[in-house]
Amino acid sequence: MNGRVAAASGREEGRPSRQINIVLRNQEPVALGSAAEEPEAAPAKIHSHNSLFQELSRELDALVGLDNIKELVFEIYALLQVAQMRIEAGLASSGQAYHMVFKGNPGTGKTTVARIVAKLFQRMGVLSKGHLIEVERADLVGEYIGHTAQKTRDLVKKALGGILFIDEAYSLARGGDKDFGKEAIDCLVKSMEDHRNQFILILAGYSGEIDYFLMSNPGLPSRFPIQVEFPDYTIDQLLEIAGLMAKERDYILMPQAILKLKQHLLLEKTESLHAFSNARYVRNAIEKAVRSQAVRLLYQYENNSPGKQELMTLRTEDFKL
Repeated sequence: MNGRVAAASGREEGRPSRQINIVLRNQEPVALGSAAEEPEAAPAKIHSHNSLFQELSRELDALVGLDNIKELVFEIYALLQVAQMRIEAGLASSGQAYHMVFKGNPGTGKTTVARIVAKLFQRMGVLSKGHLIEVERADLVGEYIGHTAQKTRDLVKKALGGILFIDEAYSLARGGDKDFGKEAIDCLVKSMEDHRNQFILILAGYSGEIDYFLMSNPGLPSRFPIQVEFPDYTIDQLLEIAGLMAKERDYILMPQAILKLKQHLLLEKTESLHAFSNARYVRNAIEKAVRSQAVRLLYQYENNSPGKQELMTLRTEDFKL
């Protein structure tokens, strides 16, 4: 599966929802050629499956970029649907391991995609609840021997039927063999075996550090068959995200404000000493501009109220970057 995911970013195909229409509707009549007595049964089922994926696709399509991630979700959807068809046809359908590693800088959509994957798995019957438990090192690691294992088991128990999402998972391996983080890792590995197919574990973090983390325990790499890179957003994608965030709040960005934001993002991405936080950085910039606009309007309209258009407009001076 990783091969297709890695190759997907260079494609110029239609969206996954269009792909499912082409693949299933074109191929299903061939499969039904020897069963002419029931020609209407499968198309109705396919239509319902299409409706499910199209519903989830709307959430994916709302995300800027992430073409390889959208391809991955489509692959998982297709695999689950065909597995169900094989069961109904009396064919063997072996279980798949769906534990995942999400690699990338902050603000690249890892948590958002995890929520969509949880929803997909719940709707397709892989997960009974489809909820997401998001944790970090402090939630897993205890203060004394035995405490860590208990905390980790409790979180796994809460995640049963859903997804356990560990952000900055590499921090569990930073303390070495004597650190309680190793106890959490060992407990997670055992839980993946004891509760096989009852929950999905997603590890997230920076690419280099998450690779180091996977090597901290010999049993880890083989347990995560799905490993996905979340690339940084381009400047144009970040500006598109900024426009969407402003629109969601009923704000409009003036052209000169967009230009100022673009120049600032270019500088931040190329010269910052810290990891660029992508969409998170843009969100913070928009929220700061909204606060600045509020102050500007109060001073500018001391004796009356600004009009609707002025209330919606974020100007260059509002972006104090």
